[in-house]
Amino acid sequence: MNKQDTKGVLVYIETAGGAPVKVSEEILEPARQIAAKSGSDVTAVVIGENIGDAAAQIAEKGADTVIAIDSPDYKDYNLDAYADVLRQVIDDVKPEAVLIGATQDGKDIAPKLAAAFDSASASDVVGIDFDDDGNIIWTMPAYSGNILYDAVIEEARPQIGTIRSGTFKKLEEAPKGSVESRDIKAADDVIKAVIRDSVKEMAESVNLEEAEIIVSGGRGMGTKENFQQVVDLAQLLGGVVGATRPAIEDGWIPRNHQVGQSGKIVAPKLYIACGISGATQHLTGIVNSDYIVAINKDEDAPIFEVANIGIVGDVNKVLPVMFEEIKKIKEEA
Repeated sequence: MNKQDTKGVLVYIETAGGAPVKVSEEILEPARQIAAKSGSDVTAVVIGENIGDAAAQIAEKGADTVIAIDSPDYKDYNLDAYADVLRQVIDDVKPEAVLIGATQDGKDIAPKLAAAFDSASASDVVGIDFDDDGNIIWTMPAYSGNILYDAVIEEARPQIGTIRSGTFKKLEEAPKGSVESRDIKAADDVIKAVIRDSVKEMAESVNLEEAEIIVSGGRGMGTKENFQQVVDLAQLLGGVVGATRPAIEDGWIPRNHQVGQSGKIVAPKLYIACGISGATQHLTGIVNSDYIVAINKDEDAPIFEVANIGIVGDVNKVLPVMFEEIKKIKEEA
């Protein structure tokens, strides 16, 4: 697309269980920033089956127009089908920028769309700004988050960005938009894989990215038996259990609980790190948390550099005390 022919922002809204995922609501905030800069509108796209409520919700959260593509054909996520539907919408809307949540699916769709339009994709964006010419400056991490760098996509359109969860907050006050239903079919010749059956495991119910409270354990817990304290505390707080790679490799908890660069990037309201020293790969995954409590016997552990509260001590002695105190408070409430 020619730069001069594009205007506005398109946001892909990913859903789970019929509701928008957290990051999809968050990216409406940078979408409105970009739209305000160019004096344009925000268009959101929701794809799936029975997604009417999700579309209506997004219309209340900051999108000027929500395009709802509701069909049994899209009951299950299919990369080829979803990408082709989005390609057709982009061809019609001709947005300046396309924003997508940096989820597993989002990271698949973004480069596929960029290739389709001979454009460019900014991956895992943690900030946006604008240069003197009004171009978007995409800020992204590199070297496991040790540095941040800026990139500008000067001519290619639409420019596409996948936004990291927790980077932006959901809009508290937003203009109310409208919902527009469309019947868009993915071209048969683009479908390379067909889903015949879907099998869900119990482990799939772990949703770290959406959790408001996460209690994570690391190698400092010592043993699988000790790690059970992390599980117990998470249950007491109504939260989700997280873990570092060493705890997973030692077989204390399944891999889908992993938090960090090679696991899930999380942004809960409360993150409790138990026996976690704070390797760069882990810190990269939790820095957007609202409040971090760290427990470690090493007072020089890197985790304390990002923690709001640091407790220096043996985690296996601290956790039982913390558990009992929280239990008392909950019983008195």
